[in-house]
Amino acid sequence: MVTKLKVGVLASGDGSNLQAIIDRSLSGDLLVEVVCVITNRSAAFALERAKKHGITAHYLDYRDFSGREAYDVALVALLRSHGVELVVLAGFMRIITRVLLNAFPLAVMNVHPALLPSFPGLDAQRQALDHGVKVAGCTVHFVDEGTDTGPIIIQAAVPVLSDDTVETLSGRILIQEHQAYPEAIRLFAQGRLKVEGRRVLISDEHHSPLAHASISLSKELKR
Repeated sequence: MVTKLKVGVLASGDGSNLQAIIDRSLSGDLLVEVVCVITNRSAAFALERAKKHGITAHYLDYRDFSGREAYDVALVALLRSHGVELVVLAGFMRIITRVLLNAFPLAVMNVHPALLPSFPGLDAQRQALDHGVKVAGCTVHFVDEGTDTGPIIIQAAVPVLSDDTVETLSGRILIQEHQAYPEAIRLFAQGRLKVEGRRVLISDEHHSPLAHASISLSKELKR
């Protein structure tokens, strides 16, 4: 019997990346099991996505706690109660503290809609447009105590078109997020990621479809 990596997902909104991960796991392409979804917003649609697939869903109200670290203590307890091995942030709009990071060292991932280290933080797509870049994209990275500063696992690039708006650019980047995030999780589940300082090394990289940046960009430019 194949052992699946147990994943816990933290989300605050729609949860489209959660859905991408669920879909890849159900197809058998991703040997993980999403064992719980936790949100800090009662109206998050991610809760409905979880319930639809029979995944245990929790709403954890930050107002019930004295501060961020107290909240993360409760998060850790919930995640551990489900046997979570990898924590995935999918649009989780809270600052993560060392409480969670120490409980899951190098086992907390996030996806950011920019090619880090450029444009960290909020409104990354608008930052990219305002700066006038010609290429944007997304980054899957391990989470540390900084804001989008953790070691980079995978990046995927898309062209910035002359008539792009925040909405159109965001939509193009989101398509790549839905591919890159499950791929990063797949590599983690296979034990193929090794962190050395700022670098994330991927074993047997020549066998992995990681050329997201060049592939995605070339496809867009041909349209």
